Amino acid sequence: MANTKEIQRRIKSVVSTKKITRAMEMVAASKMRKAIEGVLKTRTYANLSWTTVLNLSKQAKKNHISHPLLTPREKVNKVAIILLSSNRGLCGGFNSAIVNKAHQSIKKHQVDGEDIKTDFVVLGKKGQAIYTRYRHHVLAEFEKTDVAVSVDEVIPLATMVRDDYIRGDYDKVFVAYTDYVSAGVQVPRVKQLLPIDIDSQDEYLGIMGVDTRVGLDKSYIQDKEDKYLLGSDAETYAHAFTFEPSEAEVLDSMIPRLIEVQLFQAMLESNASEHSARMSAMHKATEAADDMHKELVLYYNKARQASITNEIAEIAAGAGAISK
Repeated sequence: MANTKEIQRRIKSVVSTKKITRAMEMVAASKMRKAIEGVLKTRTYANLSWTTVLNLSKQAKKNHISHPLLTPREKVNKVAIILLSSNRGLCGGFNSAIVNKAHQSIKKHQVDGEDIKTDFVVLGKKGQAIYTRYRHHVLAEFEKTDVAVSVDEVIPLATMVRDDYIRGDYDKVFVAYTDYVSAGVQVPRVKQLLPIDIDSQDEYLGIMGVDTRVGLDKSYIQDKEDKYLLGSDAETYAHAFTFEPSEAEVLDSMIPRLIEVQLFQAMLESNASEHSARMSAMHKATEAADDMHKELVLYYNKARQASITNEIAEIAAGAGAISK
């Protein structure tokens, strides 16, 4: 059995660790509340803007109007994935989950035997694991803030991927991020940004078909009785859009803005998920430290009791020897 001094040192170390993890839990909880507030404020706007542009693109397609950001390529040879991760660790499996999700999305589409080259654009230092772990090529790395406050933060990134797609450097562009569902649930997702395609229902590379919050799976259109129709019936009452000054100019203005909004929303979702995951991880670490502290105290008491019993036995034996 370890001596009491060694156990005391371990108890002191565990208590110090417990204080640190509790403080980190409180900091993460504070950041999480701010991040969730930002997500909830912008989520409706992001989803509605996505739906609006999709409806506009439908109307433009009916009018035989093409746009470079709406037209899919005949053959996909090269794709770019924007990977959103955290700058720091101690957030459980948050980073490994999104990195693995991005890797799985590539593996799934390589099954067909096609040689599709994939470049990664990383936001967050931990995203470099996509190279160190899987050896995927990292094209660029952008600085990521813990608290995103303005869409201006993603404009350089949005401009770069948009220009690369228009030039033909990439045939598809995706964003891999962690969707915030609740404080205890964060879901890694890979969403197609370019070309904008409402028909994409891929489990890995595309918009998640079961996620109604993105504004795609349910197309609500108001009819004459002020009710909302769903599905094929809604197509009958589809609105006719009037483009001013022209269809091309409206799409040229709205689609780049849409890409920026979607990237900004993905960053907000990722930040909220990160702080939630860190708060949960630090809470579990604090509980584990508390359990370890209790076990060590019990172990210390047993060791101390055994030491005292041994000393008493030695004293009694010595006294008995002297009396003889």
